[in-house]
Amino acid sequence: MASGNHTVVYLSEQVVVLFSCALSFVGSSLIILTYIIWSDLRTTPRRLLVYLSVSDWLSAVSYAFGVWSVFQTDSVDCIVQGAVSTFANTSSFFWTVAIAIYLYVFIVRSSQRVADSLELIFHLVSWGVPLIITVAAVSLNKIGYDASEVSVGWCWVRIHTPDRVLWMLLTGKIWEFLAYLTLPVLYILIKRHIHIAHAALSEYRPILAHRPPAHSFSSMADRKLTLIPVIFIVLRIWSTVRFILLLAGSPARQSPVLVTLHGIGNTSQGAANCIMFVLFTQPLRSRLCTTLCCCRSKCRAEVQHSHDTRHRLLPGQDASTLREEDSTSRAGTDR
Repeated sequence: MASGNHTVVYLSEQVVVLFSCALSFVGSSLIILTYIIWSDLRTTPRRLLVYLSVSDWLSAVSYAFGVWSVFQTDSVDCIVQGAVSTFANTSSFFWTVAIAIYLYVFIVRSSQRVADSLELIFHLVSWGVPLIITVAAVSLNKIGYDASEVSVGWCWVRIHTPDRVLWMLLTGKIWEFLAYLTLPVLYILIKRHIHIAHAALSEYRPILAHRPPAHSFSSMADRKLTLIPVIFIVLRIWSTVRFILLLAGSPARQSPVLVTLHGIGNTSQGAANCIMFVLFTQPLRSRLCTTLCCCRSKCRAEVQHSHDTRHRLLPGQDASTLREEDSTSRAGTDR
């Protein structure tokens, strides 16, 4: 299972984490594609979600490469993979908090203008800070093989770096801890504001409190606001546990179960966001179902047409001849 300061990544763990990476890749891609395809979805909150999905997409790809490779040395591809995953993972933390801040300003402070004006700051912080940290870590030779001590096959902070705990904090953990604190507080304040506003509205307009659609949408939004910080913490807590166990020098950090949960948690953010903001969003889910049904109907029609064509062919007759005969027949009918 483990050898000294080296955590063995088993094939079963690789398979499970690679599957998680694939789901996150598909989920992040779906969020990005729906934003591109349907112009009416291009609101500021959805655009911020797309930026988060770009980070999650990069994380999924870089983590998958690392899990597939299970690096053993400080090779060039190990350093590149570690740098990309460090940047993408840290950026994902910032964008997750940025979305919470935007919703807080927009809903609680009731100022869309101020909320929209924050987008430039979000870009500077969520892309700029991770880039500066990653470039500094690579330049100082801090990124490389970490023996899967706080990873699952991929590269991160080099295991032989004397100040590796400091760099683990700078390249991810400190931002993770801040997100643990910030997200629940912001979403609790948002939920509290919504509940107070809904109670006041129900008091002055009692008829609205009994409308099933309004109640349904309110309940769905309320569940999403609850799930966002909960899912983030549930997914990320395993990497935090392994980090704490590393600081304590406990061999429990090398447990296959904990390693697997860490791998799934770190690579599932894109899939979780897709489930919440695409599959659990009724209008989007309806559009996707309609699109898929149309594609399947067209495919069935083409297959049926091809099948009918083959049965209508005479010996020695090809499909092009039959098409010419069909067009001639239709022309004769038109005349």
